[in-house]
Amino acid sequence: MIAFDEQRNAALQILQCESRLTRKAGSFLGQLAVDASPMTEKQLLWFGQLAERAGVEVEGLTHG
Repeated sequence: MIAFDEQRNAALQILQCESRLTRKAGSFLGQLAVDASPMTEKQLLWFGQLAERAGVEVEGLTHG
């Protein structure tokens, strides 16, 4: 499980990076920056993929 502060910080870092994001990815990351609800396994996987592409380390996120 990822702490909300870590989730928020990582989402904002990804949004600020140089890599291109789709509208859907941007919306998802914006949601993660403000919503402390737990992510589903599918959301965790996608968040991990976005973080990896952006070169952002996320404490508490395990890559499957």
